[in-house]
Amino acid sequence: MPKTPQQLRVEILDLVREYHAAAFPAKAFDGRVPVAGRVFDHDDMVHLVDSSLDFWLTTGRYACQFEREFASFWGVRSALLVNSGSSANLVALSCLTSPKLGGDQLLPGDEVITVACGFPTTVNPIIQNRLIPVFLDVTLPTYNVDVEQLEAALSPRTRAIMIAHTLGNPYDLSRVAAFAQKHDLWLIEDCCDAAGSMYQGKQVGTFGDLATCSFYPAHHITMGEGGAVLTDRPNLKTLAESFRDWGRDCWCDPGKDNTCGKRFCWKLGQLPEGYDHKYTYSHIGYNLKVTDMQAAVGVAQLKKLPAFIEARRRNFRYLKNGLADLQEHFILPEATPGSDPSWFGFPIAVRPGSTWTRNDIVQALERERIQTRLLFAGNLLRQPAYAGIEHRVVGDLANTDFIMNNVFWIGVYPGLDSTRLDYVIDVFHRLPLAA
Repeated sequence: MPKTPQQLRVEILDLVREYHAAAFPAKAFDGRVPVAGRVFDHDDMVHLVDSSLDFWLTTGRYACQFEREFASFWGVRSALLVNSGSSANLVALSCLTSPKLGGDQLLPGDEVITVACGFPTTVNPIIQNRLIPVFLDVTLPTYNVDVEQLEAALSPRTRAIMIAHTLGNPYDLSRVAAFAQKHDLWLIEDCCDAAGSMYQGKQVGTFGDLATCSFYPAHHITMGEGGAVLTDRPNLKTLAESFRDWGRDCWCDPGKDNTCGKRFCWKLGQLPEGYDHKYTYSHIGYNLKVTDMQAAVGVAQLKKLPAFIEARRRNFRYLKNGLADLQEHFILPEATPGSDPSWFGFPIAVRPGSTWTRNDIVQALERERIQTRLLFAGNLLRQPAYAGIEHRVVGDLANTDFIMNNVFWIGVYPGLDSTRLDYVIDVFHRLPLAA
């Protein structure tokens, strides 16, 4: 008697578990210390293959499950999956340009407060939506926005704030959120590096109107590619969904029809009455959905997120303690007061006047197979892509330039254990810093 599809599925998934054990055994330390990487097990592979057997190649049941469970983890009403953290930033800011927001709509020429030290795709949506970025400096050793500059940044055109929590370290959300509320500004928290970070006992991403997260392999959980937009506001969720889904006015899930119950009863724009709501567009949007196979991996990864967060915190403490006696040469990172970061990386500044430059240090570490990264773009305004953009700057961005020239970071991701971290600490102590 032929086996049923369900029986075959069970057999296939059992084989996947066996395959994982054979193909991805635990590896002994080989002298290489990555800065980040995917951490996965047989359960992630089983979820991926299970989804593929459905052959539902766009957003589907796993995406719905992930959105529901991720929103619950974060403590918000809605999590909207997109295909990257960069897309999440684009969708989050773009939805605030919707005419459906009336007088709260962001218009071309409005200003958005941000920082010059960071990752490009926190700032790019501001420029792409014909808004004006206003760049503030950051403080050391938290690497976050200098809140003392907020009032100086304000102008009659200021309408929003969009800033990332640097390397998982929350910025001073009490000051930033209070400033936004006082001046009736939108607040978008870029949490792409900060899943699980806490500020005054609350999750980052719950202080503003919208938040974003990334699921790139280097981040706290991975889908390979992927991201999410988070919000407690149903109207913003609907708008974000529209910009993610081609700009359409309809909110039906893929493969579903007539969720609103009046698919052929709408009269919008200059379209004929009764024009199919599935093909009615209220925004200039995109197609930024994930596949269900990506979401399936995310569902499995989400179970591991609390352990991943604790591992990142533990590894950060391990490095901080192990490098504490080198503070004559390096500025070590500090958490923002009142915060408990879920660290993305361990930033290190080479002190001014040191015998060795930042480049000397990172090249020496790389020769020892310890991966390093710079603090993203350094000063965005020094990057060729941003020459000539319309913008404003508050102050002289002195700390941002210092970071561009003197700061790098090393890994704390869950794939690192004490053996690898001890090696990192030993190599640092063997550097001829006083030569």
